[in-house]
Amino acid sequence: MTTVNITTNKNTVTIDEDNSSVIEVATQGPQGASASFTLSDDNKIDKSIIYYDSTAGTYKANSTWTTSSLTNGGNF
Repeated sequence: MTTVNITTNKNTVTIDEDNSSVIEVATQGPQGASASFTLSDDNKIDKSIIYYDSTAGTYKANSTWTTSSLTNGGNF
């Protein structure tokens, strides 16, 4: 008879209750630990799209890019 051992690694996401608009996520993949990133959604609106702002060095979700602005007012 063959014995199989199964282990499950659970990843967690921690949200700082004092500043829930900034969320940091990190996970370890098969090649090792991955880099974490910061998402700023301080000025998010309905249908905001996440994008990378190289000047600020962070990912953002705000009114700059939305499903409407990407499709010139059409449906996304």
